[in-house]
Amino acid sequence: MCGCVLAANILVQFPFTPFGLEEFLTWGAFTYPVTFLVNDLANRRLGLGRTRMVVYTGFALAVLLSALLATPRIAFASGTAFLASQLLDATVFDRLRRRAWWMPPLASGFISAALDTVVFFSLAFAATGLPWQSWALCDYGVKLGMILVFLGPYRMLIDRMPAWQGPTARA
Repeated sequence: MCGCVLAANILVQFPFTPFGLEEFLTWGAFTYPVTFLVNDLANRRLGLGRTRMVVYTGFALAVLLSALLATPRIAFASGTAFLASQLLDATVFDRLRRRAWWMPPLASGFISAALDTVVFFSLAFAATGLPWQSWALCDYGVKLGMILVFLGPYRMLIDRMPAWQGPTARA
């Protein structure tokens, strides 16, 4: 999870230039959504309490490394957005865990990706003169697309791992 966040923090500083999309996307849009898959798999396997520990550990490591390798503003925005969105993702997933297999990762991903996008882009790029609003909108679109794509790998992986049956599980 930490590696995905660190890569996204570095790559978000580079506009996505293929096909003339530099006004709409950064390279970071393609790496960060993996964190939602990791979070959902951890939640399914470990339960909410342990998943929160994974999030806190990932947060601490990502902020430390981002402070060294990204700009301070990017590091602050990323840490704030990561912590808020991943904790929200874990909570929503946990509340929906008794639903159809696809509902928890889909709903938690869509909701937490929206929070992550708004918090990150407003803190990282507001008042910079960069086209951050269009970056944010397109970034959210990429996140939604990747969350949908990751449903396949999620389904294959959950068939191979037992679900958490501890006190935070509702199923």
